[in-house]
Amino acid sequence: VQLQASGGGLVQAGGSLRLSCAASGRTFSGSGTGWFRQAPGKEREFVAAIKWSGGSPYYADSVKGRFTISRDNAKNTVYLQMNSLKPEDTAVYYCAVDQSFSSRYYAIPRQYEYWGQGTQVTVSS
Repeated sequence: VQLQASGGGLVQAGGSLRLSCAASGRTFSGSGTGWFRQAPGKEREFVAAIKWSGGSPYYADSVKGRFTISRDNAKNTVYLQMNSLKPEDTAVYYCAVDQSFSSRYYAIPRQYEYWGQGTQVTVSS
């Protein structure tokens, strides 16, 4: 599985961006995609996740109500719509795929076998 993340950029606080994560290669119906982010000097943290076969998405508390994760199965693409962006959202954003997605472990980076290259999101105050 290869992942290509895109859509990052520079935006003012309060603005919006939409990230895309396009997957190629074989994925399984039990797989899911997660978005993580990593700011300089900080650990990688969970942002949002969604299972390819359906079900409710998952969000970190810090982004609930502002970010929306969605998927387009026909395009093998997962999106992260980010609204009301804050300076603290500044980070490199990564998408990742877990071939055996679990409602218990979706927030744990090491559960994900495949990772995209990351896309920079910078929010200015």
